[in-house]
Amino acid sequence: MTDASWDGYVRVRGATEHNLAAVDVDIPRNAFVAFTGVSGSGKSSLAFSTLYAEAQRRYFESVAPYARRLLQQVGAPHVASITGLPPAVALQQRRGAPSSRSSVGTITTLSNLLRMLYSRAGTYPDGASRLEAESFSPNTVAGACPRCGGLGVFHDVTTKLLVPDPSLSIREGAIAAWPGAWQGANLRSIVSGLGIDIDAPWRKLSRKDRDWLLYTDEQPKVFIEPQADRVDHSYEGKFWSARRHVMHVLADSTSERMRERALRFTESVRCPQCSGSGLRADALAVTVAGYSIAALNTLSLTEVATVLRPIAEQSDMVAATPSASSGETTEVAVRITADLLARIEVLLGLGLGYLSLGRSSTTLSPGEAQRLRIATQLRSGLFGVVYVLDEPSAGLHPADAEPLLDVLDRLKESGNSLFVVEHDMDVVRRADWVVDIGPAAGEGGGRVLYSGPVAGLEQIEESVTGHHLFGRAESPRRQARPTRGWLTLAGVTRHNLRGLSVQFPLAVLTAVTGVSGSGKSTLVTQVLFEVARHRLDTAADEDVDAQIEIDVTDVDGFDEFSRLVRVDQRPIGRTPRSTLATYVGMFDIVRKLFADTDEAKARGWAPGRFSFNVPEGRCPTCQGDGFVEVELLFLPGTYGPCPTCHGARYTPDTLEVTWREKTIADVLAMSVNEAAGFFADITSASRSLETLLDIGLGYLRLGQPATELSGGEAQRIKIANELQRTRPGNVLYLLDEPTAGLHPADVALLMRQLHRLVDAGNTVVMVEHDLDAIASADWVIDLGPGGGDKGGTVVATGTPTEVAASTDSITGPYLARRLHS
Repeated sequence: MTDASWDGYVRVRGATEHNLAAVDVDIPRNAFVAFTGVSGSGKSSLAFSTLYAEAQRRYFESVAPYARRLLQQVGAPHVASITGLPPAVALQQRRGAPSSRSSVGTITTLSNLLRMLYSRAGTYPDGASRLEAESFSPNTVAGACPRCGGLGVFHDVTTKLLVPDPSLSIREGAIAAWPGAWQGANLRSIVSGLGIDIDAPWRKLSRKDRDWLLYTDEQPKVFIEPQADRVDHSYEGKFWSARRHVMHVLADSTSERMRERALRFTESVRCPQCSGSGLRADALAVTVAGYSIAALNTLSLTEVATVLRPIAEQSDMVAATPSASSGETTEVAVRITADLLARIEVLLGLGLGYLSLGRSSTTLSPGEAQRLRIATQLRSGLFGVVYVLDEPSAGLHPADAEPLLDVLDRLKESGNSLFVVEHDMDVVRRADWVVDIGPAAGEGGGRVLYSGPVAGLEQIEESVTGHHLFGRAESPRRQARPTRGWLTLAGVTRHNLRGLSVQFPLAVLTAVTGVSGSGKSTLVTQVLFEVARHRLDTAADEDVDAQIEIDVTDVDGFDEFSRLVRVDQRPIGRTPRSTLATYVGMFDIVRKLFADTDEAKARGWAPGRFSFNVPEGRCPTCQGDGFVEVELLFLPGTYGPCPTCHGARYTPDTLEVTWREKTIADVLAMSVNEAAGFFADITSASRSLETLLDIGLGYLRLGQPATELSGGEAQRIKIANELQRTRPGNVLYLLDEPTAGLHPADVALLMRQLHRLVDAGNTVVMVEHDLDAIASADWVIDLGPGGGDKGGTVVATGTPTEVAASTDSITGPYLARRLHS
């Protein structure tokens, strides 16, 4: 395609956001543009922090003056000018929202249509009044079950948790949920005063007394005589049953420690009134095609389409208005179900047919959540918009990436521009235009190495992306290690795994592969993790035993391990006070160095003075965060730099103390690359920094807030933390897509470090989609053949070469192509 065919350009001049080195670049509109470069090179700084941020700022400028005044706290991107920029929509990688009320149905807005269908065209019981659409939502007052408030579950105590050892007497602590110390002694005195034997074993007490002690809401008062060993005066003691005490602590206590203790005696109980649906009985009585809305929400999207299709395709004359009891044969029913089916078909095309409408967003991978949002945008009908996408292929099997690219093409054909930050070379090859940033990360990047049609990148020797895109990079293939035994799980039954038996080789690196929804994460990060945790005596409570008996019939090989480590993409912290330096333990060393300076000693300051988590030295305005939350009222809140410390986190007098002419804030602002030189002679600090460099995180700042880190960065930080430990081998490492969001060059760095763990005698099992990482593994276990009910079986096992040759594996052909490229 020639430049003349582009309908205009977005022209960026003087962009200096983060590490961008006064970038000037022209980017075509109405095109699929891939932004590439190694992790930390500046791709997201250009695509999101500059282009999208400027589009968002311009939108904000159009709103009311009061809102603009609030938005000034957020700031504008650091760029001289941007021209030709249309309105923008950002679709970023993020983990499921922490709300149990958010689901696949709410993300896609399919739930809105479904509720309307049940309200307007459902089959009602004889004599029942028609309900409004909100009556079919557990998130509204009209629809929420009165027992559980619409959650479908509630925390409640169980006898087993309240009394874990029935052989003990009350005096010996049989009722574990009761408080200790004086309060516990008080309750024992009250029970004794009520005529119940506190020295008899719990199991010897009558059923009536046991139930009353644990569950009654009665609170009788008992006169307690003075006791020489405890109280020297009489008083009236009020009784609290074990359940009432636990619920009182959870509802009213401000002590986090007490709340955590109380939670140990509760478990999530399915609501008996609504059977877990969260809905009122009158809404559950309405059906469509014989299904209540709760039942339909539990079906896979593929099954929902099958159920609704006959209604949408009614060829007979349909009624204009619904009958008293049913409206399934009306024009309203046909129109709503047709719209539902059209939206569901997009999701099926993206390989998401295995998801259910009721599945909680907290259980979705970032890739699944982003595909749901992309599908919703496809139906929005917008045109003339720039969609800024954050690695849409991350977390996707190559087979799932192909339909995603078809959807992106449809968005472009609708008259939109696609600005896509991407690491998958197959996706980059599909782009019309590539903007390559680099050549390295952090200060070594920030330059536009190339901007133009994809083929032209081959001529840019400085481009790391070019080496991988055009087959000049080193092959990931390696000689497979021999195994020293096997770890066996038999009869695994959970989700779509039904009676699965599988063997993991010991002392090697195993990749568990398969399309999205095939059961990989269920097998590795749930079942294998729980069984290993139990076998290695790290189970949190007896509850794990019951779960294992259901999920697995036989296990073997766990005696080989001394420790279990699960490394996933959960954040290393949830506030700006959680940082890279604090997580790896390096900041403790830094604070001691500052406390040992003459100035700090003269002022009488200990290391705690240099912590932004304690009041003495931190900025009182932002409480050490460096940021303040900006409430936008009608828009989602955001963060802006603290107006007092301007991001430094500390009070001015704290910053008067320096070490090697740097303040504590200066140190936190250093990249890992800078800090490695600055602390080169401090052995305890340099060890942490070297492991971060080895794993490709040299571009991160020491004070980088956890809220700014991607899931992939968080996981690599955890791996680096493990690498710096000097512990012996025989550790079982379980990893969940460790390469997610990584450039191929960074994948090579990561795999080198994972192989270091195996060389030390450890076993690594990773859920993985990246073909380079899979090709580098010693062993592959491929699940499938499809997702959801079509998955859950082992379709191929062996070395990468053996799995690549399998005719039963969807992964095989893609892996074969990578091994021979």
